[in-house]
Amino acid sequence: MAHHLLVRLRQSLITLVLVSLVVFAGVRALPGDPALALAGEERSPKALAAVRHAYGLDDNIAVQYWRFLSHAVTGDLGTSSRTGQPVTHAIAQALPVTLELAALALLLAVVLGIGAGVVAAVRKGRPAEWFANALALLGLSIPSFWLGIVSVLLFAIAVPVFAASGFVPFGSDPLDNLRRMVLPAIVLGAGLAAVVMRQTRAAMLDSLSADYVRTARAKGLARRQVVGGHALRNSLVTVVTVLGLQLGHLISGAVVTEQIFVLPGFGKLTLDAVFTRDYAVLQGVVLCTSTAYILINLVVDVVYSLIDPRIRIGADR
Repeated sequence: MAHHLLVRLRQSLITLVLVSLVVFAGVRALPGDPALALAGEERSPKALAAVRHAYGLDDNIAVQYWRFLSHAVTGDLGTSSRTGQPVTHAIAQALPVTLELAALALLLAVVLGIGAGVVAAVRKGRPAEWFANALALLGLSIPSFWLGIVSVLLFAIAVPVFAASGFVPFGSDPLDNLRRMVLPAIVLGAGLAAVVMRQTRAAMLDSLSADYVRTARAKGLARRQVVGGHALRNSLVTVVTVLGLQLGHLISGAVVTEQIFVLPGFGKLTLDAVFTRDYAVLQGVVLCTSTAYILINLVVDVVYSLIDPRIRIGADR
């Protein structure tokens, strides 16, 4: 297990270095000169040169990248050219909002997706399966931005059950926090729940037709033990794979959802940085998001080994 984990850590570190290079190059490939935005109305050649020198934009690209990487390793992501605050401070303010939104959406997707997938597989050919498939098809077909707008109109304006916008920290007022976060979480997690449901159903159907399940039934095990202890356990590898792959889309989809519900998370921070050519903030946000995605995949690999030891044994050979 230790060797398996060390191999995954080494691969993750190499990937992270490559990601930092792509992030650095991609941000600088954006059209426009950030010095023009920073200089304001005073755009004389002397002022532009002073701005480029102050932010290190006149250095060689390799020097800029090395400075960015060496500072990022120590936790220094630079200073925002728009607000003058450290990038880590801006990220620390926006990160809890996005993390809570993603966590609630993931919880919704896991509970509804796995539950509906198991029911659809066990009740194959019955109305329960048709209903679950219909809901999954709706979740996959409806765009999140349209679902968000309709949800606000229905459940925040017509029937004011939830708040339409804004954010209140959970520690300040838990009930008001949930009033503002449950609806965005449903909008964000609907598509993921549909994907999880379809994959769970397919994996469960394969497991329920396997020899070991027929053997368990022949031994007289209860239906709950056969479905939960044998079929579902062996289907979780597929489900965990889907969750690991879809979490990246969950984080990126949060940008649209946060804009609809006016949440001060990574979405607003990213768009503000793009519009103002704030290199430091944009690099920091994308690097943090990429790091989170890499860590999620690392955790998924570890969970694989816990669910199915054969994966760990095969990786250690």
